[in-house]
Amino acid sequence: MKFKRIGVDLAKQVFQVHGVDSHEQVVCRKQLKRAQMLDFFRQCEPCLVAMEACGSAHYWARELRTLGHEVRLIAPQFVKPYVKSGKNDANDAEAICEAASRPTMRYVEVKSAEQQASQALHRIRSRLIRARTALVNEIRGLLGEFGLIAVQRGTAATRRLIQTAMEDAENGLPGQMRELLSGLQDELDERDAHLSRLDGMIQRQSREDERVKRLLEVEGIGPISATAIVSAVGDARQFSNARQFAAWLGLVPRQHSSGGKERLGSINKQGDTYLRTLLIHGARAVLRHCQNKEDRRSEWLQQLLCRRNMNITTVALANKNARIVWAILSRGENYQPDRAPQPA
Repeated sequence: MKFKRIGVDLAKQVFQVHGVDSHEQVVCRKQLKRAQMLDFFRQCEPCLVAMEACGSAHYWARELRTLGHEVRLIAPQFVKPYVKSGKNDANDAEAICEAASRPTMRYVEVKSAEQQASQALHRIRSRLIRARTALVNEIRGLLGEFGLIAVQRGTAATRRLIQTAMEDAENGLPGQMRELLSGLQDELDERDAHLSRLDGMIQRQSREDERVKRLLEVEGIGPISATAIVSAVGDARQFSNARQFAAWLGLVPRQHSSGGKERLGSINKQGDTYLRTLLIHGARAVLRHCQNKEDRRSEWLQQLLCRRNMNITTVALANKNARIVWAILSRGENYQPDRAPQPA
């Protein structure tokens, strides 16, 4: 079978295919079971295959590329305007096929299996941190009902509170509550041990990956941020310039311009929230220690702090770090902190 372009609406078991020929005429509109997917595309001559960037899209993209097809992934919000009528699988596949025909359409880079594994590591770690925070809050709330309060915050302070509550026999804590508190302490230890294992995996990746090593030279980027960035964007060459990468992270101002007047607001917060949060936290850590430094970067931050508040300066530094990251990854260069900026 010969197609010019095929749109595929992905699912777990039933897939919808919409194919057009060189004259943009519909020549195929059918459903495929999961076991039929690869057999169908083996019978097709190599062509352009478009899919939404959703669950399992990167897996199918890798599989279809091995069969010789050109695969493009489209973000769901860019497909929605091309849905002509009610939502169903056939209309979604047609919309995907139509969106892929646009010359200015933006596409999502296909991730390798290693990138997806690294992203899974960060997602699991993030979930465990949220679960540990919920557990710590539960412990503090339960002990607060018995008048046992920790002034300081954090996991370490909660551990000290548990230890003090268990050792003090005169605090009026019932025996059943002491038994429950012991179980909560074991649960907290188990989650900390799991997080330690995941942190060890991140540290091992940061030692083995040359791209991560180069990113670690930038102030405000640590092993967690560097490995997360590399797993998300690879060599970052899908972005034509540094500003596109910063915009993808949501670190550029939101625009509401009209009539020749430019109106810029706060950052748009689009893109990957996890990466943006890591870059902003790293920038905040740099700002705490820039007051007594005399390098060019610290002097720029000190001058910016005189004109703007702390949050604006933090986002500005995160934006600058994002652009530096793009240059390091896309050009394969090392970080040069004293390099003079090139004219536009």
